[in-house]
Amino acid sequence: MFRSRSKEGQAASTPRVSAAEPQQPRDPQAPKGRPTPKRSEAQSQRRSFAKAPANRKEAAKRQREERRTAMARQRQALAGGDERYLPARDKGPVRRYARDYVDSRWSVAEFFLPIAVIILVLSMMPSLQLKNISLLLWLFVIVMIVLDSVGLGFRLRRDLRTRFPDENKRGAVAYALMRTLQLRRMRLPKPQVARGEKP
Repeated sequence: MFRSRSKEGQAASTPRVSAAEPQQPRDPQAPKGRPTPKRSEAQSQRRSFAKAPANRKEAAKRQREERRTAMARQRQALAGGDERYLPARDKGPVRRYARDYVDSRWSVAEFFLPIAVIILVLSMMPSLQLKNISLLLWLFVIVMIVLDSVGLGFRLRRDLRTRFPDENKRGAVAYALMRTLQLRRMRLPKPQVARGEKP
């Protein structure tokens, strides 16, 4: 009869748990309102929230290890063509198409280094005739490389405009031409298409 209104309100507002609806005991290890995380998730969270390095030497060591891991991952990506870990200059569909375009055909420029060695050997010979031949061969190779590169650049630019109208194509042709100067087996990322195959 003499109970205050505030106490009555509190009594009315507090929910009563009936015997028919028993409360389920909560796992003490689980965070409130969420299921217990998996072990792998918990370990990754623990690693991310690891304490900061105690001194500069430890911080530098950790940085070196991270850099080494990133470089190893990048080397694997260059060998296997995994887009996720490629360097920025090799990423994207435009650069991939440019690589495949070069790798799917023969080009004069890829034989530049072996021919240059032959020309160098001929130019060192005592015979004047051989020296003249090496000079003519040198001029012929340069002209052929320029003509082949101009033709390849023109065709690639046209194909890129058709296939990727909305993508950024800046530097893709120069990237492809630089790739032609390397021997096929020495190219990185490794060629993903066979010669004669359509990119």
